[in-house]
Amino acid sequence: MTADQADTHCPYCALQCGTRLSRQDGAVRVEPSDFSVNRGGLCHKGWTAPALLDTPDRLRHPLLRGPDGRHTPVAWDTALDRVAERLRRIRAEHGPDAVAVFGGGGLTNEKAYLLGKFARIALGTSQIDYNGRFCMSSAAAAGNAAFGVDRGLPFPVTDLADADTVLLAGANVAETMPPLLRHLERASLIVIDPRRTRTAELAALHLQPAPGTDLALALGLLHVAVTEGWCDRSYVAARTSGFDEAWQRALGWWPERVERVTGVPAEDQRAAVRMLTEARRAYVLTGRGVEQHSKGADTAAAFINLALALGLPGRPGSGYGCLTGQGNGQGGREHGQKADQLPGYRSITDPAARTHVARVWGVDPAELPGPGRSAYRLLDALGRPDGPRALLVFGSNPVVSVPDAGRIGERLAALDLLVVADFVPSETARLADVVLPVSQWAEEEGTLTSLEGRVLRRRRLLDPPAGVRGDLAVIQGLATRLGQPAARFPTAPHEVFDELGRASGGGPADYSGISYERLDAGEALYWPCPARPADQAAHPGTPRLFLDRFAHPDGRARFAAVDHRDVAEPATADYPLTATTGRVLAHYQSGAQTRRVAELLAAVPEVYAEMHPDTAAAAGLADGQTAVVRSRRGRMRARVKVVHTMRPDTVFLPFHFPGAGRANLITNPALDPRSEMPEFKACAVRIGPEDSEG
Repeated sequence: MTADQADTHCPYCALQCGTRLSRQDGAVRVEPSDFSVNRGGLCHKGWTAPALLDTPDRLRHPLLRGPDGRHTPVAWDTALDRVAERLRRIRAEHGPDAVAVFGGGGLTNEKAYLLGKFARIALGTSQIDYNGRFCMSSAAAAGNAAFGVDRGLPFPVTDLADADTVLLAGANVAETMPPLLRHLERASLIVIDPRRTRTAELAALHLQPAPGTDLALALGLLHVAVTEGWCDRSYVAARTSGFDEAWQRALGWWPERVERVTGVPAEDQRAAVRMLTEARRAYVLTGRGVEQHSKGADTAAAFINLALALGLPGRPGSGYGCLTGQGNGQGGREHGQKADQLPGYRSITDPAARTHVARVWGVDPAELPGPGRSAYRLLDALGRPDGPRALLVFGSNPVVSVPDAGRIGERLAALDLLVVADFVPSETARLADVVLPVSQWAEEEGTLTSLEGRVLRRRRLLDPPAGVRGDLAVIQGLATRLGQPAARFPTAPHEVFDELGRASGGGPADYSGISYERLDAGEALYWPCPARPADQAAHPGTPRLFLDRFAHPDGRARFAAVDHRDVAEPATADYPLTATTGRVLAHYQSGAQTRRVAELLAAVPEVYAEMHPDTAAAAGLADGQTAVVRSRRGRMRARVKVVHTMRPDTVFLPFHFPGAGRANLITNPALDPRSEMPEFKACAVRIGPEDSEG
């Protein structure tokens, strides 16, 4: 049953702005609701989101690739039978780990949960990960180590509205989540970014380090805080451990040395710390610019160290947080899509966690596989002798979004079977042997978890087109064909959510006290929200973590002893520039959705390369000319965009575009040893005109 109106949330970023959808004169209309995070506002993407629902190339029938390479529409039973038969054959010949699953941070909690269960029970494979590994894994690793739990913002977004000073490190919120600016109007902003972004233009202080030097800068800020008497010694003594070891690493990073490494003036470093310490309410927030490095976890940890030294985390009106990117980037990593996790943010290697989840699933704990490969390692292993021979992709477009994309394209082509579930023919879907058309955001029920740890209801306005199924039905259809009972893989979202609650109960991300009934009644529920006995009042949820204690057994936060190291691929004489990638206001992720919205594509129709005028001139390039950008891995083409505020040693590339304009053809897959995050933000390149060798 559908409705003429539905209160739901935007399908894009993790801010999850509240929206109201309605049907008027045969068209879907959207307007912002008075939800806490967007306060009646939306960004350009949110306003145009309904255009996705009837995009002309919407997938409406399952497709099979024939011997001639062309896709042909087939019936659902034909498609699912073909997939199941080939999966059975591959598993029989090569073992369960010959089949892999790749998920997405935009999937609802229900889909993410059931996909992880499907991989580990129906397929018996350890080979599952998701594109959220490329989004927030470094901050997750640092947050877990420091606080004992990972929640992007351990406080409501609305708390930021009372801030006096906010430090934004590697976060361009004016373009990636513009409604957040409504909560930052009162604050003095300190922005750390190699580019003079739209966010940096709003800042009281812009620190512009060389790409890949954020860790040195964070160490320098800690040095200033300690040596100039701004460290909150009483807080450090009462609520933390490990300060002395962390300080020993930061001791050698005095401001003038940091200036030589980063390019950020020593006086600006001191000014930044002074602004934070003189504020009654201060926050340190990090984003992808901090994380997407081969040392991203250490860099995030260094900013946490700074926040701890200043006494911010767990203090009412102040704190540290990470700005999660994808729509369900928080919930998507909590319930089983990651290679090393079980539902409730439990470790897959923890015997107690395995026993708990296996009991909910009705299987022997010994049947659960162990941890598998992380995202890039998984994709790079495809089709190799010891790697997966089949891949099922839900909610991701790795052909565009993965570093060293040319190499990963070769791995996808080496598979015996590639299956993609999507609602548009993404670049990855075009390579698939089987394409399964699935429903969109306005056509489904479910939940998502925002960057502040609040569980939200997605509500349906429309039925999906004839011939389109929901992801839960697709998962059940495959599971039953692989011998699983249908009841083990329910298709009703509320049933899946209830089971997710039981599976997460007692874990760090405990949803067991949350229900559709409570959410539909308008309760604002943040995890952890454990179930309580029937004779007790329901748990109210936990909007603010760490007010009394951190999640480690001793209740203390942990400083991390980290030190600066160079990027994995420094600039050289042959590759004298550093390329960094990022998002722009009009587009989202791989662009598979936003490039199909006419207004958004008109705003930014093609990839471009931002560079300083002197950089362009030295390469024989002019504004508007097509440049070739080359790294050791490949080359891509982009329109030159001369920007006077760019660092002369840096080139910026948005990563939303396909084909020869893929920024990820050149990016470096060097991985962080703790988080397995690739180094999207820094690779050595050279540039030149299109008809040159660069």
